[in-house]
Amino acid sequence: MIHCKPKKSTYLILSLIVLALTAGLAFLLNDFYRSREFPLLFYLIGSSLLTVVLLLILVKMMAGYKFLAAGKEQIVLWMPLKGQRRTYSIQELLAWQEEEVTANQRAFKQLILVFSDKYSFSLSNQEHLGYEELKKYLYRKAAKKRVKP
Repeated sequence: MIHCKPKKSTYLILSLIVLALTAGLAFLLNDFYRSREFPLLFYLIGSSLLTVVLLLILVKMMAGYKFLAAGKEQIVLWMPLKGQRRTYSIQELLAWQEEEVTANQRAFKQLILVFSDKYSFSLSNQEHLGYEELKKYLYRKAAKKRVKP
């Protein structure tokens, strides 16, 4: 059975960035409360900008926290933050496509799976383990359902 799960290193680095942004926001708000050395507009723009970036990163982390298991003629999707577990057979897979973008001599690849209930699921090689094994499995079991770019 093939298991695709999020890379711990990606979530570790994103968590460190979230902590740094939270510390910066706390420092900015504390400075506003204590000394108010800068103009009010600086505090308003700075705290708004830090909050928006912080929320975008948190949403990105939550949306990417998903698991996939493939084998025995079925695909199991698990999204713990949504509380969903879906099981599909290979026949319920309508189409799958691999998108590849090369930037700075690195290839970013993404697999998009579309199922019979019109639910789509995407995985990337940068954020998930087991990407290549899943691609080989799909070539073996559902080669005719591949959409060519």
